[in-house]
Amino acid sequence: MIALSLAEIAAAVGGQMHDIPDPSVLVTGPVVRDSREVVPGSLFAAFTGERVDGHDFAPAVVQAGAAAVLASRPVGVPAIVVDDVQSALGALARHVVRRLGATVVALTGSAGKTSTKDLIAQVLQRQAPTVWTPGSFNNEIGLPLTALSATEETRFLVLEMGARGIGHIRYLTGLTPPRIGLVLNVGSAHIGEFGGREQIAQAKGELVESLPAEADGGVAILNADDPYVRAMASRTKAKVLLFGESGEADVRAENVRLTDAGQPAFSLRTPSGCSDVTMRLYGEHHVSNALAAAAVAHELGMSAEEIALALSEAGSLSRWRMEVTERPDGVTVVNDAYNANPESMRAALRALVAMGRGRRTWAVLGQMAELGDEALAEHDAIGRLAVRLNVSKLVAVGGREASWLQLGAYNEGSWGEESVHVSDAQAAVDLLRSELRPGDVVLVKASRSVGLESVAQALLESGTEGEVAAR
Repeated sequence: MIALSLAEIAAAVGGQMHDIPDPSVLVTGPVVRDSREVVPGSLFAAFTGERVDGHDFAPAVVQAGAAAVLASRPVGVPAIVVDDVQSALGALARHVVRRLGATVVALTGSAGKTSTKDLIAQVLQRQAPTVWTPGSFNNEIGLPLTALSATEETRFLVLEMGARGIGHIRYLTGLTPPRIGLVLNVGSAHIGEFGGREQIAQAKGELVESLPAEADGGVAILNADDPYVRAMASRTKAKVLLFGESGEADVRAENVRLTDAGQPAFSLRTPSGCSDVTMRLYGEHHVSNALAAAAVAHELGMSAEEIALALSEAGSLSRWRMEVTERPDGVTVVNDAYNANPESMRAALRALVAMGRGRRTWAVLGQMAELGDEALAEHDAIGRLAVRLNVSKLVAVGGREASWLQLGAYNEGSWGEESVHVSDAQAAVDLLRSELRPGDVVLVKASRSVGLESVAQALLESGTEGEVAAR
């Protein structure tokens, strides 16, 4: 974090200083909520959870070098006491962002947020120091912690914003007001919580509503290929920049194709020129993510050639998202088990088929959570799609939702051994260990709560002796 005195922090969050002999002491380290992450100069945010109360760790963190504790009650060591630690953390982030003066780029969408955020960060980092959301640290606590990790040198702050209801993104944009807002898509993720796509669009569009007017530098970057997103242009006074494969997009892809390895290639066209891109990531769905990143970079002054080079060299910064690893025996494991929704599941299946040309393909799939009344139809549709794409074998893992996946495959014509339903991850591992052959490609994907990353990890650990070579 940029160096702030305890007195300045207390004023910014509306807190009272307790047991602080010298208010001019500077916080020079990070703001953390995990006592194990404390380093000299840190500020420790003491949250009270269901099982653990951060206030109990106050003496230990100060002994480890923390300058003070952000707390909701006095703790007997230097502390800034506030009514609500979460609200105070947000207020501190707002203060730091305002003082820093960096360009804040915020993005949201039903699918692809984290991959796109990683691409934007890698592209912008070539131009100036950039801080971005780690993993999916995109909620009321993670977002301010990310903003507070910025330093005096930071010029771009790339923040992923998630939402589970109306008003969530409005709250987040109030903490870290963006100048550039990017909306990727409106899909089925969390549709059970929102109640429908119209409600999801309402929530995601809060991002563009928060932007400054065009005269003040505000820019809304919208997906021209998604009608729900494109309609958000009417909800903002910011400049609107469209991306997509549509001929009307300002930043678009032409001649889209997949390499033999399943990596997307295309011609990137921006208002400043055209240049070719061949990505290191897997799956055609990354084209849209790359175009979104390119639109942000174009708006911040990068040329088409600079953007294309950066996109071609960018990799995945977050775990378990189309993480491709080849075992020494030639089996390829695609770990995409961080999360799943119908849109990302379809994209992953198509990527699997593209990667597996001439090879046996396995789709090890589990529940897509939070689909509400759409759950049966969506799981059935994914099972059917696996058959239509000629995936060699579908392994549906888990309970009711997994049975719907298998039923969809059966109803589409998978009556032999092309699909199977197993009870849990260990049963899937046992099946795969007994039937995998060298050269097979295995996709592992489900919602995070299912924990199917354990299947991918077990497969990599059970490969033939020798070092696993990660691509």
